[in-house]
Amino acid sequence: MGTHVLKNILLALVFSVASASLVQAETIRIGATGGPHAEILEQVKTLAAKEGLELKIIEFDDYQLPNAALVNGDLDANSFQHQPFLDAQVKDRGYPLTSIAKTVIFPIGLYSKKIKALDALKDGDKIAIPNDPTNGGRVLLLLQSNGLIKLNPDAGIKASPLDIVENPKKLKIVELPAAQLPRSLDDVTVAAINTNYALEVGLKPERDALVQEKTDSPYANVLVVRTADKDKPVFAKLVKIYQSPEIKAFIKDRFGASVVPAF
Repeated sequence: MGTHVLKNILLALVFSVASASLVQAETIRIGATGGPHAEILEQVKTLAAKEGLELKIIEFDDYQLPNAALVNGDLDANSFQHQPFLDAQVKDRGYPLTSIAKTVIFPIGLYSKKIKALDALKDGDKIAIPNDPTNGGRVLLLLQSNGLIKLNPDAGIKASPLDIVENPKKLKIVELPAAQLPRSLDDVTVAAINTNYALEVGLKPERDALVQEKTDSPYANVLVVRTADKDKPVFAKLVKIYQSPEIKAFIKDRFGASVVPAF
């Protein structure tokens, strides 16, 4: 066999192997809010690379954008929301989205720069809560469980300030975007802050929260994909990696009681 022919065969084999690798390569564009969600995904990304799966993590600072981006095809998956939030978005906006796995729970907490305990609240004090329906209702239930207000029993997890039927201290409920709540602490007496945003500004829930949700909260966060894609093998691979012992150990070591694995 001539040298020229042998060289052509070797080149063909090289291109064939390269083409096969390209075909096998899998990439997931996954959206997340900054903080723990993104940090955990960075660890998932490292493990995924060993399994031939590339994660491209895209960070958002707004709760409304990642689902819209997923529906529009700018993302393949997202990891930022709990199940009640997803359910509300699917119902209210008709998003064809489905959760494929539980990830973590961020017990929401009440924080203050002005008081050391909830019994120090005075008449007319301001309490800032998230302005999205599910997280807002979640905080109102937390306020109720601590005896500060009473809600219409029919309101459930979608309770709004309009569902408050008893408010002995005439507390003023201020609704703000979740990401702005840490900055509101100078202007209100108490702010209800999601753990991911609390950690971003140096707040430690187990140390700084006046009160915190119980870890058996139904608000487990989830991995979400388009409903049409939910059975794709690549997402089964992603779930297996996310819910691995290595990721669970990382979450516990990195975040302690502030972030609780839901798997």
